[in-house]
Amino acid sequence: MAVTVKECLELQLLEVEMLLSMFPKRGEISLDEDAVPSIQRYLGNGDGALPPQLEYCIAVDAGEAKVKVELQVLLPHMYPQVAPQLFARSDALRRQQQLQLNTHLASHISSLDSGDLCICEAVQWLKDNSLPYLENSKISSECASKEVKETLHRMWIYSHHIYRQELRKKIFDSAKKLNLTGFCLTGKPGVICVEGLQENCEEFWRVIRYPNWKHISCKHVDNIETEGSIDNLRLFHSFEDLQFQAHGSYGLRNDYHMDLGQFLEFLKQHQSGHIFQILFGFEGKFSD
Repeated sequence: MAVTVKECLELQLLEVEMLLSMFPKRGEISLDEDAVPSIQRYLGNGDGALPPQLEYCIAVDAGEAKVKVELQVLLPHMYPQVAPQLFARSDALRRQQQLQLNTHLASHISSLDSGDLCICEAVQWLKDNSLPYLENSKISSECASKEVKETLHRMWIYSHHIYRQELRKKIFDSAKKLNLTGFCLTGKPGVICVEGLQENCEEFWRVIRYPNWKHISCKHVDNIETEGSIDNLRLFHSFEDLQFQAHGSYGLRNDYHMDLGQFLEFLKQHQSGHIFQILFGFEGKFSD
């Protein structure tokens, strides 16, 4: 007999309860406070729209290294009948070692029996297997530290629109967590700029697109090398919430357009006026 979405969601809640008992300390599991209640409401009502996909992070101790490896979990509604989306990251891992770790984690999870809950198994695998990747990353870092040059990475991201509060929260939380400066222009169109270390910018790009943001693209990337600190090359001193005078209706869809003339002025104040044509494909004009 075919397994239903409700049966899958019930299993997901059971697994979360088990994980919370395994990781009772504050900060070990990061879970949105409404994530579980929204699923419980759906299961109780028996109809209506599906709740948001269950998404949480688990801080896993990486054995003797005394380092935390964060396991980011996103569960499709039909998990465990379909595979979860997992991603392991750590500030102690360089990009190559992080890629290898995730490739091998995915291979291990795919080898398990289909239809079984597997997040606990993923956590245990990370506990047992993260140490070699961390040690290799440390060796790579020591070799890299002999090179005095650093590179500032700056990404210019365009979206058809940015309205949803939960999406804006993810954007700002991710920028803060990854020590990125820049801005987010809310409305229609939506524009994001992030600058910082390349691996942090790329991680930001992965997180905000995950699981699937269709109307978004990275229009331009700047890479600037320096023998000093990359902080000296930043055009922005924080991650700003950018909002200008809007045009259009504030109806149910909040379908309003931002004043691009004001946006052009802002870009020129930050030595970035040339980006306007790259983002929009035409020369900008200042607002009256």
